[in-house]
Amino acid sequence: MASMVSTHCPQFTGLRRSSPSKLETFHSRSFSQHVNSHIRLISSRKPSRAVVSMASNNKFFVGGNWKCNGTKDSISKLVSDLNNAKLEADVDVVVAPPFVYIDQVKNSLTGRIEISAQNSWVGKGGAFTGEISVEQLKDTGCKWVILGHSERRHVIGEDDQFIGKKAAYALTEGLGVIACIGEKLEEREAGKTFDVCFQQLKAFADAVPSWDNVVVAYEPVWAIGTGKVATPVQAQEVHAACRDWLKNNVSAEVASKTRIIYGGSVNGGNCAELAKQEDIDGFLVGGASLKGPEFATIINSATSKKVAA
Repeated sequence: MASMVSTHCPQFTGLRRSSPSKLETFHSRSFSQHVNSHIRLISSRKPSRAVVSMASNNKFFVGGNWKCNGTKDSISKLVSDLNNAKLEADVDVVVAPPFVYIDQVKNSLTGRIEISAQNSWVGKGGAFTGEISVEQLKDTGCKWVILGHSERRHVIGEDDQFIGKKAAYALTEGLGVIACIGEKLEEREAGKTFDVCFQQLKAFADAVPSWDNVVVAYEPVWAIGTGKVATPVQAQEVHAACRDWLKNNVSAEVASKTRIIYGGSVNGGNCAELAKQEDIDGFLVGGASLKGPEFATIINSATSKKVAA
């Protein structure tokens, strides 16, 4: 466990400049075509290591990451839909609006749903143009922050250690952290899924003061926004492996208590089967979280886990 990180600017050592070709590749149609051409290979690939499920009994957790979407009017409609939805009581629910709409959502959304930010700065505020400090997020009523999302890693260029320091500072200041991990398509094809996820987990483990308010979100990059989703078996395999890594490298207690949620094209049609998996403790939802009724369906898929149990 690491001590509290410095509040001074870390000389931006965690940021690397991405070349235009990488950005174009990430967003281009060719990326989706590449995923489509290889998804059958991914689905048929045998697990690279034997993993024994530890089975989780944690409270279900569902987060909605609205990303850079919405207007005042569309968000007002979404909030109204969520306020009117019937949600399972035994589920922790969080939504992450764009920064500029946090106050609007906080003042109109039911208290049943907590507010998360999509990012935060690595230390106290100051002369950091465009950044948002943890202290400012708390002042607006945020309880959580999403850190390490693949779009921050692979588009903005944040590295593992920088993300770990962000998580440490947020936790020290009282925000819960949704800690994202996940492999790219070429890494899965090369059999490096576990290696990548474990490396990203280690960066969090090396920095955070405690795991009490950490939710791990496994989001395979090849499934985010592509319409492709890991099969329940694929997702369970990685979740069980991550829980085993926590057991062996942090503690059995942390492995048991830490919720590991799945993200990557989760929707109302596939959530129930995913929820039945022993080590899937919930979801981090992108596009489907912008549709109130569908997001409610995903939240209520927690009942599938109860039935499976």
